[in-house]
Amino acid sequence: MTFNNYGNSGNPTLLLLPGLGVSYELFLPLIDLLKDRFYIIAAGIDGFLLGQESVFTSVDDQAAQTIHYVKENLGGHLDVAYGLSLGGKILSRMLERNEIVIDHAVMDAAPLLPLPKWSVDPLRYYQSLNVWTCYHWTGFWKFVFHSHYFDVLLEECRKVWPYGKGKAVRDGYKDVYTKKLESIQGADIHYWHGTKESFVAKPQVKHLSGLFPDAHIEVFPGMNHGQLLIDHPEEVASRILTMIS
Repeated sequence: MTFNNYGNSGNPTLLLLPGLGVSYELFLPLIDLLKDRFYIIAAGIDGFLLGQESVFTSVDDQAAQTIHYVKENLGGHLDVAYGLSLGGKILSRMLERNEIVIDHAVMDAAPLLPLPKWSVDPLRYYQSLNVWTCYHWTGFWKFVFHSHYFDVLLEECRKVWPYGKGKAVRDGYKDVYTKKLESIQGADIHYWHGTKESFVAKPQVKHLSGLFPDAHIEVFPGMNHGQLLIDHPEEVASRILTMIS
């Protein structure tokens, strides 16, 4: 993993964990809005590092590496942590392990439950083809898969594909969707998702609420996977700032 720093180290800390198939640069508009108020750590996930060949290991390994970084560099404490999709899954595992203090945690469309075993392999190869089309960007495939990866995510997929390729996507997808969140610890836990991904998100919300009844569930009308961050970084920034005010 890589940990990219922005802002003044004397400010409250904010950890950003990106989703599968994209790099930490997905957060640059958000970082620009918050770098004067936070010390920001934007993580690069193994398998999806810019300019550096790597392999995806596991959600648990990514969580362990991040926990180690926080212990070694931030005194074992984060004011806010935000994880998108795969990043939210990694964050959920960090909260489950409960080895560092995270005052406020936001899991944006994080997959917390496994898929049926029979579906994992077909879907991870489908996902690999999906991201492959993002890199190659042919007119036909862009049309077929456009509903899942809208333009900004398509561009982000193109940037990281050469360094981990389909293996990173398949390995990441398989590990994400074969692990179940068993417990969770935290003072302030939020789960966000858009209405356009409610079919997938609602079971995750139900599971999280069963483990942590005080979780704050927020649903954003008209939003698809990752779209609030992409289209409205100022909204995400405002909500994060409210957490420390």
